[in-house]
Amino acid sequence: MMDADTMVLPRLGAAEVGVEDPWGEDRPPRSRRVARASAVAARWRVAAWLLPALVMGGLGGAGLATPGLRAEELATWRAAVAPWPEASAGDRALVPYHLLVRAWAEPFGATDLALRVPSLLAMVAAAALVGALAARLFGPGTGVLAGVLLAVLPTSTGYAQEAQPHAAAVCAAVLATWLLLPVLDRPTARRLTAYAGAVVLLGLCQAGALLLLAGHGWVVLAFRRGTAGRWLCAAAPGVLGVAALLTAGAGGGRFLPPGVRPDPAVLAAAPRELFGVAALGVVLAALALFSLPLRYPAGICTAWALVPALGLLLVAWATPVWSPAALFVTVPAWAVLGAVALSRMSTTWAVAGLAVIALVGAPAQAAVRAPDGHGQDPRRVAAIVGGLRQPGDGVLYDDPAARTLVARYVPADRRPTDVLAVNPGLACAGCAGGPRRLWLIQPGHRGGPWASGDGDGPASRALRAGYRPARAWRPTGFTVVLLVGDGLSIA
Repeated sequence: MMDADTMVLPRLGAAEVGVEDPWGEDRPPRSRRVARASAVAARWRVAAWLLPALVMGGLGGAGLATPGLRAEELATWRAAVAPWPEASAGDRALVPYHLLVRAWAEPFGATDLALRVPSLLAMVAAAALVGALAARLFGPGTGVLAGVLLAVLPTSTGYAQEAQPHAAAVCAAVLATWLLLPVLDRPTARRLTAYAGAVVLLGLCQAGALLLLAGHGWVVLAFRRGTAGRWLCAAAPGVLGVAALLTAGAGGGRFLPPGVRPDPAVLAAAPRELFGVAALGVVLAALALFSLPLRYPAGICTAWALVPALGLLLVAWATPVWSPAALFVTVPAWAVLGAVALSRMSTTWAVAGLAVIALVGAPAQAAVRAPDGHGQDPRRVAAIVGGLRQPGDGVLYDDPAARTLVARYVPADRRPTDVLAVNPGLACAGCAGGPRRLWLIQPGHRGGPWASGDGDGPASRALRAGYRPARAWRPTGFTVVLLVGDGLSIA
């Protein structure tokens, strides 16, 4: 029997490879190209993280103290200044963040500016890490674009200026993804331990941010299936620790933040809530399409951007937990994917594209820095109550945030008496010891909660005690009503 002739297959050249590799990602580099790339890398290695950090610091720091503290931030202020038993009451998931804030407030104070600086620093670090991560995966030029793109998004500025744990969670998410890369290359004990620490930090910052692990798990199964067991062991301490924190004690807690069911209208609003402007969500999604094909680097960022959202969507069909705020940890991935697409253009077009994105978000950037830029205007409420308050006035609070607002922004000598704290029975108008005028402060814009005497809320109790509304104000996010006794007039 004669052996079959040996067939020699010709090696494909660069031209043939380019048919299936339109971006040239698999082409063997020429020596001249390598030298040029090395020179560019040396020039931009530092800029990849430094320039995004400077842009984020500048944008986040501008007008940092202008907006008043909204309700959730007022809870942070209370946690910083109140005795700990009182400060620790509430959502157990926020206890680690509140402990951090208390430690920060000891040397730096609890002013609006001081409380927001940790979030600003976290977003500056996140932008720098995104630039370094994108430079590591795609090149220094892409790193610069990715970090700056993240910095110019209005939601990045918004979270940098909020005394809330969202910014810290984003920073921890980028750090965890950064530490995942060496684990995928070589899962040594030291690398797994570092990654596990980042996951624990992520969960302590925000329990819902652990949705990121769904994207990391997809990457492990898709590219490094042999390390799946060790990855699970590294990720488990963070998940178990947060679960123990939320279930400890009688108060318990929620692993995912409260939200709504994902109907079409809610999903249509998600891009605006996630990126600050709906058009920016469309632009980033379109740019992300040009980051494909799904090779290893782009696959990591695509899983980071999409898998947590899909996971939350599936859970939200069963229980109402859909909240775009829980998905802000995926925004850095969208920034990287958008930067990959921009980096495939010429420098001029890439800079122009980045400038267009910044201009589209400029109105939202300005809105964030308004006095009511965080959706509420507590300083206006304080100006109304403190300015028109008369000796002997009382106040009713329909929400703990309203009580904290008055304690934070109204000087002690201008505060009305907390009627329910002094007299839970609410003395009637004109009775001995009863205030002649009552202030009612409620979150939200309400058309007339005092119109009915049904129920046992503060407004209903005031009506039953003989008070009637005399004047109402509706500053952003609040309703303020001045109630007087029958037959009384406002001076």
